Amino acid sequence: MPQANMRSTTKRSSSTRTKVNNFLAQTVIDALSPHVCILNKAGDILLVNQAWRNFYDTNSTVLIIDDYFIGTNYFKLLRQSEMTDSDEVDHLAEGALQVILRKLDEFSMQYSFHSPIQKHWFTVHITRFKNDNEHLLLTHENITEFKLTEEKLSRTAKVFSHAREGIMITDSAGSIIDVNDAFSKITGYSRSESVGKNPRFLGSGRQSSSFYKDMWHEIIRNGYWVGEVWNRRKSGEVYAEIETISSVCDPDGKIQNFVALFTDITRIKNYQSQLEQIAHYDALTQLPNRTLLLDRLAQTLLQSQRNKKSVAIVFLDLDGFKAVNDTHGHAVGDKLLITMSNRMKDTLREGDTLARFGGDEFVAVLADLDKVHSCKPLLERLLQAASAPVFVDNLMLNVTASLGVTIFPEDNVNADMLLRHADQAMYTAKGQGKNRYHLFHTAQDIVLKTHRERLEAARVALTKNQFVLFYQPIVDMMLGKVISVEALLRWQHPERGLLLPIEIPPLIEDTPLSLELGEWILNSALTQIKQWQSEGLDIHVSVNISALQLQQKNFTSRLAEILSSHPEVESHCLELEVMENAAFNDLEQVTSVIQDCLDMGIQFALDDFGTGYSSLTYLRVLPATSVKIDQRFIANMLTDPNDQAIVEGVIGLSKAFKCQVIAEGVETTEQAKALLEMGCNLAQGYAITQPMPASDIPAWIKSWRPDATWQT
Repeated sequence: MPQANMRSTTKRSSSTRTKVNNFLAQTVIDALSPHVCILNKAGDILLVNQAWRNFYDTNSTVLIIDDYFIGTNYFKLLRQSEMTDSDEVDHLAEGALQVILRKLDEFSMQYSFHSPIQKHWFTVHITRFKNDNEHLLLTHENITEFKLTEEKLSRTAKVFSHAREGIMITDSAGSIIDVNDAFSKITGYSRSESVGKNPRFLGSGRQSSSFYKDMWHEIIRNGYWVGEVWNRRKSGEVYAEIETISSVCDPDGKIQNFVALFTDITRIKNYQSQLEQIAHYDALTQLPNRTLLLDRLAQTLLQSQRNKKSVAIVFLDLDGFKAVNDTHGHAVGDKLLITMSNRMKDTLREGDTLARFGGDEFVAVLADLDKVHSCKPLLERLLQAASAPVFVDNLMLNVTASLGVTIFPEDNVNADMLLRHADQAMYTAKGQGKNRYHLFHTAQDIVLKTHRERLEAARVALTKNQFVLFYQPIVDMMLGKVISVEALLRWQHPERGLLLPIEIPPLIEDTPLSLELGEWILNSALTQIKQWQSEGLDIHVSVNISALQLQQKNFTSRLAEILSSHPEVESHCLELEVMENAAFNDLEQVTSVIQDCLDMGIQFALDDFGTGYSSLTYLRVLPATSVKIDQRFIANMLTDPNDQAIVEGVIGLSKAFKCQVIAEGVETTEQAKALLEMGCNLAQGYAITQPMPASDIPAWIKSWRPDATWQT
């Protein structure tokens, strides 16, 4: 064979072997699952396997073809892609250089790859070929799943370590295998003191064995349990926790672990207990209050029906307590109430209840009585406890008690009516001389029933507009001038005709209906003022309000709302009257309310002045602008020197306190002349005119002339 042909044949044979070798190399590396790449020492890609191409095809924004990577510098490719941190690329390039320079036999590192789809992590390994200093073998192992698991475990560990909730993990047998820091902080036990123990070592003993039995039954049945548990800290302190216990199962459903998460709620439970104490117990005496009393009474009545026993409901009011308060002050009165409540409570049996109903009123519920008279010894002991002297701040105080008693089921009504009946019987005891008890009787029930029926009739009357206002003028006798009119309530009864005020207030006094009626009167009076103004008559109207209405916490705001609903009427056209003998529970609060009314421009008068026990106190404290002398003193002042002295005294006091004084019930010319001589110019009564319908007022004012003798 010629030499040239031999060289040509050898060249073709070498080329064929290279192709075969390249084909074999490609086939081998394509079979590998890691991403494989062969680089020259300059970092250019010479060969990649199918796994490499598949990854880039999925996670690249450009179209990847078979020869896309060949000839591309690997490190430049990473930098251009901006999918790997530049510091990591630099570190990887430096490692490759160290291997090329034989300073390192191989180099490995982890790096991240932020593809458009998701973040990946790889372990890259660079090594040389044997006896080949020109090429590098670079493999990528995708460790994304491992890193995600690692991150998840890290997050779980952080949650476990830093959670504010206590966490306890046990094995399937219930032995503790791990706890977190919050567990130790809450319980006081360190991890080393807890691991290996059963959670029972935390038990406080407050829960019964049946409680834990039910708890584990629910965990096994449902896979979890949520509830409140009382445990004990290392210090011995008992604490409350809200706890969730869950079971953790393997793929076959077999329980491997139990995990308990709990939060210390001791402070919440203590606060809740305080709220319950406030809601159900009297702050001063610590006795059950009205709310708790009603609950216990209802339970006692149900129990008595089952046991066929009787229950005595005792309404108790202290006689003379108000005098103690007025004389010695509220601080002494409070101490007296505390002592009395403790004494009376000690006289009762274990199953009985004593509650403070309000003020100096108490209610006792005496349960499990065999017969009606079984309660009499207990009632006698209550009276004795109340009447014994009480020493407060070196003072010896003496009060007594009036007791009203009703017996269930002899008095077969609901709890609310039982209390009403006992209250009614208590007032009977007071009327009979106090310091005694009185049993409720059916006859009294008839009276109460009649009263309720009349009250309901009054309610219907308000609904059906049967109430009307009459007006009685108030005049200046010296000047011969009408200065205002007083609005007086009348009931236009469909059967009994026109009823006078004396027949109305007793029906509704101290009832919610009185508040509703009071607002109706105010609205009606303001409406009438507007009507008169449209007729050219500008006149003030005084309206009577009850002590109950005045002492409502929202009285001022309600009054402002009523005035705003009559914008055409100026507030100074309205005057409010309250009876001087009204009983005010909080004189300071009433004073504030009256001052608020004055600030709104509304005048205020004390009606029936001189009849109450606190005339001077009210005149001194209440900022009234007018005082009305009670008509009973006017009626007899010409024949009774005492009444005359009272009238003169009221006139003098009124002037001293810069109050306008008005005489009520002036029925004769002689009375009017005497009042003028005493210095009282303002009056109302039959000597001037009787009350009349609103429609008659304008004509009467035009035609009225004072008696000629008054002005001389």
